[in-house]
Amino acid sequence: MPTPKYSRVVLKLSGEALAGEQGYGIDPEVIHNIAVQVKDVVALGVQVAVVVGGGNIWRGISGSARGMDRATADYMGMLATVLNALALQDALEKLEVHTRVQTSVEMRQVAEPYIRRRAIRHLEKNRVVIFAGGTGNPYFSTDTTAALRAAEIEADVILMAKNGVDGVYSADPSKDPHAVKYDHLEFFDVLSQGLGVMDSTATSLCMDNQIPLIVFSIGDATNIRKAVLGEPIGTMVGGKSRD
Repeated sequence: MPTPKYSRVVLKLSGEALAGEQGYGIDPEVIHNIAVQVKDVVALGVQVAVVVGGGNIWRGISGSARGMDRATADYMGMLATVLNALALQDALEKLEVHTRVQTSVEMRQVAEPYIRRRAIRHLEKNRVVIFAGGTGNPYFSTDTTAALRAAEIEADVILMAKNGVDGVYSADPSKDPHAVKYDHLEFFDVLSQGLGVMDSTATSLCMDNQIPLIVFSIGDATNIRKAVLGEPIGTMVGGKSRD
């Protein structure tokens, strides 16, 4: 069995990645395929925590732009992430992967409240922990949640699985045919060039706590495994250059 490069990881899944080609809602086939990949990584002995977004159901910033109170819109987005987390939990447990969902907004009938030490204990018992509800506060993205939880549980790396893009580019590759894909970047480059890998709060949090980030496409069913094994896929942000 190959030896993983990382022993504890945070997998960041955008809500859009869970929608598949339909672009909205939850695609059961996509959820199943992601669950299979996570099971494969867990079988390697890697401790996996997952942070899910909610953009496939509701985006708080979009609601705010249309006149809704920003805090209310963001809380609605937090609830959307719980729907995605429960769907992923169901898919994982059908594959006999022990899973716990922890939410920042308490809803004890469906999930545990987020407790750092309990989350770490679950990971040590080889359970997949899915963090839902964002940070529990409006005005913060799920990217920031991923950075915050990674720091709290002392994860080795954040795996940022993107939908439709295989790394970080100098410009939008769908609009600029001359866009260049980066193999390695420093967090300062992301901030100074406004590359949009994640929002500035999350980027700064990763930089301050020296948590590397790997950005790659969720489209390839082997990419999560490759990232965990340290194979050069996507774009590495922070950490050591792979040259």
